Amino acid sequence: MKLIKYFSKQPYFLAGLLLMVSCSESGSDKTAELKPAVSGTDKPSGQFPFYKNIEIRPGINFEVVSWGKGVDSIGGYLILRTDSAKNSFKSLSNEREGIITDAWNMDLDNDGDPEIYLEMLSKKNVSDLNVYEYAGGSFNKITFPGLSSSLKKNYGGNDKYTLKNGDLFRSFPLVNPKDSTQKAGELKTVQYRLSGNSFSVSEVKPESEKKE
Repeated sequence: MKLIKYFSKQPYFLAGLLLMVSCSESGSDKTAELKPAVSGTDKPSGQFPFYKNIEIRPGINFEVVSWGKGVDSIGGYLILRTDSAKNSFKSLSNEREGIITDAWNMDLDNDGDPEIYLEMLSKKNVSDLNVYEYAGGSFNKITFPGLSSSLKKNYGGNDKYTLKNGDLFRSFPLVNPKDSTQKAGELKTVQYRLSGNSFSVSEVKPESEKKE
């Protein structure tokens, strides 16, 4: 009689095991579905389109970060300063209408205070600079001048900024479809100088013109 009762209970026991296995498999499937598609070490594309670490000297760094979602040319940027020896951390935040394409540091006026230059693509092929000098524990904006009417004559964009022997230059190709005598690939170059947090601009004449 005991054997009959034992075997009569086996179907319920087996059914219970199958139910437990089924629930366990179902639970593991749900856990897999809830795993994030992007791991914690991956950066979402487009959220931080620009990052650059600029080391002034060991222990003192400036980090430039731009962010924004949606339209690439609209967002914000940060400049983060770290002085690890003094445990000093400063930051500047600002909005932007343009795409940051490069960043670097200079001391163009040789006053001992570094300037951070942000190259910003403000239009499809037009680049300008946003300049900040770090002095006295804060960021001070220095207005970067636009091109004068004479310098902007036949200007077509595609600016290129270069650093040479501690000097800052900007060159761009001349565009004048009405001038048949204009040489292909002819460039205009200007040099920027900084004094008292004010820029001055002068055109750099080609070597051929200097000899004349």
